[in-house]
Formats: sequence, C-alpha cells, structure tokens
Amino acid sequence: MIQKSVLWSLACITLLLGACATAPRQPQTWEGLDLYPQKRFDAVYLKPNASFARYTEILIDPLEVSFDKNWDPGSRSVTLGRVDTGEIKQALADEFRKVFEETLAADGKYRIVGTAGPSTLRIVPAIVDLYINAPDASLQTAGRVRSYTVDPGRMTLAAQFHDGESGTLLARVVDRKQGTDSGDFQITNRITNIADARRAMKQWAAAIRAALDTARAMAPAPGG
Repeated sequence: MIQKSVLWSLACITLLLGACATAPRQPQTWEGLDLYPQKRFDAVYLKPNASFARYTEILIDPLEVSFDKNWDPGSRSVTLGRVDTGEIKQALADEFRKVFEETLAADGKYRIVGTAGPSTLRIVPAIVDLYINAPDASLQTAGRVRSYTVDPGRMTLAAQFHDGESGTLLARVVDRKQGTDSGDFQITNRITNIADARRAMKQWAAAIRAALDTARAMAPAPGG
C-alpha cells in the first residue's frame, strides 16, 4: 500500500484545476479534419459531415503519457532523481481510465466496451508535455518531508476519436491544462496531488461527454 501511495503521489503533483495555459494558434485543418469553433477545448477538429448519432458504446484505449522535453527530475534533488517515470505514467493512466469510464458511462447513455462494434466510438487518448514540479517524497524518507511549490504544473490532452468498426478518424481534441499560479509558496502533498489530478481529468471527461451528447443530438440518425 505504501509503495502504491508513493507512486500515485509522484504521478499527481500540481496538475490543474482551473486554468488553461495560453495555447498557440491552431491550424485550420489537421489530417483531413477541420477546426471547429467552440469553447470547451483549446482546439477541436472534426471530419466534414461526420455523424455521431449511432454511437452508444465507447472503447477507451490505454492512455499514452509523455513528459515535457524540459522536465528533468534529476536536476532538482537526489530524491527526485530516483523518480520512476514508468510508474508515473502507469499510475496516471490507471486514474485516467477510472475517471473517464465513470464519467462517460454515468447515466447509462453510453456503455464502456472492450471490443469495437458497429455502434462503438473509439477514443485514443494521450497526455503530452507533462511537467511535474515537485513529486511528493514524504513517504520515501524516515522523517517528515514537506514539498513546497510556486510554479504550476501542466499537461496537454490530445485525444482522437475513431469509428470503432472502420477505424475512420472522426475528431481530434487538444486541450492544455495548468495549475493555478498564486505567486505564493504552497504545500504540496499526496492528498492535494490526487485531488488536483482527478479534477483535471474530470473536467476533460465531462467536457467530452457534453460534446458527444451535443453532437449526437444535432446529427441526423442514419436513414433519417
């Protein structure tokens, strides 16, 4: 249990809750998809004339995680140099799946499945540019350690949506999240880390669920 708590603490540091980082200007097209005007995400791309009306099942691929190219845990301290990035990625992926399955299937309108069929929407998620400021090492040492941070962590969700049966790419969502920078030093611990990470994921999952509901309601059903 202690080992699991340590890994989870490392995975979940000061990642978001409220603010989005300033995003670069997005191109108007991406691999055959068109940029769609909306306010839920930094960018949404849709396949022209794509319909979401028939999707009642959702297949979620395992989350892929990559770190910011400038993130170097070894540059902070000896303790941070022992961070296992593989364990961080796995812990984050496990929590992501749990939050997304709970949110997307909350009222039974969509069913989470393990194999794709004719009514399946496949989500291929990735978190990129993950930057963790101060992994919580309080459970790794004999004495009590308090970790303080002033700079917000950050990460970007890049999710693709495919027709489960044909594999056709229908949409892509990009959204960057970053912790709130209060300008003051704040204590970072396991409890706040878990809460911040889950809050970020819940915001993403809720926004995707709302977008799917809207698209499904607006799109004409096949044969209609």
